[in-house]
Amino acid sequence: MAEFIKIYTDKPSEAAIAKVVKVLKNGGLVIYPTDTVYGLGCDITNSRALEKIAKIKGVKLEKANFSFICHDLSNLSDYVRQIDTSTFKILKRALPGPYTFILPGNNNLPKEFKKKTTVGIRVPDNSIALEIVRQLGNPIVSTSIRDEDDVIEYTTDPELIFEKWQNLVDMVIDGGYGDNVGSTIIDLSEHEPVIVREGKGSLDIL
Repeated sequence: MAEFIKIYTDKPSEAAIAKVVKVLKNGGLVIYPTDTVYGLGCDITNSRALEKIAKIKGVKLEKANFSFICHDLSNLSDYVRQIDTSTFKILKRALPGPYTFILPGNNNLPKEFKKKTTVGIRVPDNSIALEIVRQLGNPIVSTSIRDEDDVIEYTTDPELIFEKWQNLVDMVIDGGYGDNVGSTIIDLSEHEPVIVREGKGSLDIL
């Protein structure tokens, strides 16, 4: 059964974050808060954990559209091909924030994603998520946790999330109520930005 851990966004406890990082490094799955909906994540370098997330989502790993949660834009060159100045300016204006940017992937992508030409990058404006990635030292691969309910697409109450997911994951973080609107997804892999999904983020950044 998963561990349920309370972490405060205004001042995330170093010790609590270290516990989360330990779970991730051991190949565990963690549900954590972002600046939009709660996410399900694992360490990008752990193949077994990536397989587990794909299985939960019912998708083939190499075809999965997972996001990479980064601490800041300095991680970008690890996984993204050289981007032009105008693209970089958009990223700079928007991040950290409630956006997922689709960018051209490079040859350093983990082997599970080698066939993909693009990658979704997130730098959420949430201190818990950013601290986890910072302490871990590399991005986490993430997907939002959806609800089967037709009316409520995303569960926002951490206790309800824990109830539903406690036997599927290793840790659920209670970082307060989540949002029920997903991130705005913008494809920057071609010359012109393409809005894939309008979510929480404003389009004024383009």
